[in-house]
Amino acid sequence: MKNKISNFNILKDQKMDYLSLEKLRKAFINGYIYTVDNNQPLAEAVVIEGKKIIFIGDNTAAKSFINKKTIVINLNGRMMLPGFIDNHVHFIKGGFQLQGVDLRNARSTTEFKNILKNYVSKNKGSWITGGDWNHELWETNELPAREWIDEFSLNTPIFINRLDEHMGLANTYALKLAGITKDTPNPDGGLIIKDPDTGELTGILKDNAMNLVYRITPESSEEELNNALTAALEEAKKNGFTSVQDITNPTDLKTYRRFEKKKKLTCRIYFRIPLTDYERIIEKNIRAGYRSELLKLRSTKAFADGSLGSCTALFYEPYENDKSNCGIAMDILMNKKFKNQLINADKNKLQLSIHAIGDKANPMVLDLFEEIQKNNPAWDRRFRIEHAQHVRPEDILRFADLGIIASVQPYHAIDDGCWAEKVVGKKRLSEMFTFHSFLKKEVKVCFGSDWPVAPLNALYGIYAAVTRRTLDEKNPDGWIPEQKISVEEAIRCYTINNAYASFEEDIKGSIEVGKLADFVVLSDNILKINPVNIKNVRVEMTIFNGNVIYNG
Repeated sequence: MKNKISNFNILKDQKMDYLSLEKLRKAFINGYIYTVDNNQPLAEAVVIEGKKIIFIGDNTAAKSFINKKTIVINLNGRMMLPGFIDNHVHFIKGGFQLQGVDLRNARSTTEFKNILKNYVSKNKGSWITGGDWNHELWETNELPAREWIDEFSLNTPIFINRLDEHMGLANTYALKLAGITKDTPNPDGGLIIKDPDTGELTGILKDNAMNLVYRITPESSEEELNNALTAALEEAKKNGFTSVQDITNPTDLKTYRRFEKKKKLTCRIYFRIPLTDYERIIEKNIRAGYRSELLKLRSTKAFADGSLGSCTALFYEPYENDKSNCGIAMDILMNKKFKNQLINADKNKLQLSIHAIGDKANPMVLDLFEEIQKNNPAWDRRFRIEHAQHVRPEDILRFADLGIIASVQPYHAIDDGCWAEKVVGKKRLSEMFTFHSFLKKEVKVCFGSDWPVAPLNALYGIYAAVTRRTLDEKNPDGWIPEQKISVEEAIRCYTINNAYASFEEDIKGSIEVGKLADFVVLSDNILKINPVNIKNVRVEMTIFNGNVIYNG
């Protein structure tokens, strides 16, 4: 093996398995290394021993750490950052989405029907789920109906969700299997949508009503779970992610453990369980704070409301396009049982992550957090509000005063920004995706994707936060431009701030001596190019635990 590598692509050319290099010292030289460490923000070289960083500095000083057995990788001026961390994913579900029917890019009702019809023809009789359709992209902007798909799915059950996962479309066969009729009452925190003229089911189910179908869909096999996790890990590798903060069910932990045992887990997983599984987790003796080298369980997730795209986010004032609707209060805001579970979870030192989108849901969650802080024993809680999408100025101050983490997803801003005004009206736009206002008030902000709701791509997220140019290209100077942030701030939100959000800022999130050797190398320097071009930047190398796991 050569001890000097003039171009890091030689690793790909030699087709080395990354594990074969695991114990060797590696030196990355001639780079533009942005460390996210305020004490030493820039460097030319970094040297690692095993899984840890042992040197950061200039090329000259790095020579004293290089011997004949050192693998030297010449970055050739490329930019290196700490490995990206995503603050909010549904990781295995994302893997399933990569392998299933993909309706995300359907641009018309006809395209939606044709894609689904073609998929059904190849999977007749099997449950068809996922899909991630977005009716806002279609010529009519109307919600789909079961009649659209019944003719080609008479004996194939279908329940396909909108990309925000807060509503789904069931065909008549799936509704029948679930026992849902026009007389079925709405469950708490959910809506069964009916035709206003006939009272018949449209096939659309929102939020908790979706569980009426999900409870009868078959569980995935071990092989299917393995395939989904493999696909998800590949997606993470090629996009420079070395850690994700997952929101999923407790049974997926078995799949993660299986991969870790076989040394196939190439990403650190911060594992968050639904609040509804809290008691079952305790009964199974999976104690709060369970962790292994790559897996960590220290958080639980609950809902306060729905989503903007499904018109179920909870607002003080009615929706602009539906004056009879202010959204839905869910779970913790309507059921004392869930509130008591939150209190008990906090007593057991499980971090609380609560989904809140609307301008009424956010302050109600802040009230709940404040109550828990006052009444439960003190500890380093790091409460999180997931999405924190519509937040009034006075509530931004409460985030700061209470030390609440704003766990946000910037890609949603350039997606929702294409159609939000017709849903919430112009007046409320100034309170949407207030990244700059949060940072100005020193709120800890962390970034992610909500994958598979949005692409698992930090560069898209950075582009969105910095430019705020909506996907329809109708806001070239930025949508709500006063909420733009700098590239440096966006990088921090994808690295050290995310590490903080999972209690791991001492071991990752920045390039510092003693921390884990998790890096990403980019094709372009995003601190120097026009921010408009950030979305075109590629990940060229991903280093995880000191090993090169992706070399594009």
